[in-house]
Amino acid sequence: MGNSWFQFKQFRVEQAGSAMKVCTDACIQGAFTAAQLSSSHPARILDIGTGTGLLSLMLAQQTISGIDAVELDASAAVQAAANFAASPWSKRLRLTESNISHYESPEPYDFIISNPPFFQRDLRGPDARRTAAMHTTTLNYETLLSAICRLLRKDGQFSVLLPFEAFTEFNQLAKAGGYSLLARLNVRQTPAHAPFRSIGIFGQGVQQPDAELIIHNAERQYTQAFIDLLHPYYLHL
Repeated sequence: MGNSWFQFKQFRVEQAGSAMKVCTDACIQGAFTAAQLSSSHPARILDIGTGTGLLSLMLAQQTISGIDAVELDASAAVQAAANFAASPWSKRLRLTESNISHYESPEPYDFIISNPPFFQRDLRGPDARRTAAMHTTTLNYETLLSAICRLLRKDGQFSVLLPFEAFTEFNQLAKAGGYSLLARLNVRQTPAHAPFRSIGIFGQGVQQPDAELIIHNAERQYTQAFIDLLHPYYLHL
């Protein structure tokens, strides 16, 4: 998925002097997850692999939660810390540069969100940083689920964004770990495209019917469903 220039309606997220360049599918995960949290009001949220802080900032905009974000890459962690400090929610946001396998918390979290590395079995490119971000070289699904199990409350929930084809495998691993799939959003580029991403909310409870979001219509304009979901976040939408 290509990148889009992202500006929160409440403030401009700064990265190298300009608006933060982010993936549209990550924005969809943030907006979909925030909508799912609208009635639960978790006190403590953990963002695993925050990157430059997008998901934490989106959830901070729509909740009153305290949010801890963990990022392994030093450069991304610096950018996330700067973005947090520039936001209206800086007092509720905390950045830790760490490997999630070594991260400790004095008490469990109510909710965890993660946009984990993609493409476990695909060929890896020559750029080491991009490879680590897009492949499970530093955080495979088993490691992610182990961290979630260790850091999440027994009755807590978590959100993940995955390639559509990989979602079934992850769902099986999550089920084996005692988590149920509560909500799933499948994302298509256009009506003619097959789904390419899935967002899942896992935890304990009753599963909702799967939902679908199409980003562009046949004329390559944003669909009304996409506009309705992202309008609270995109400055120009």
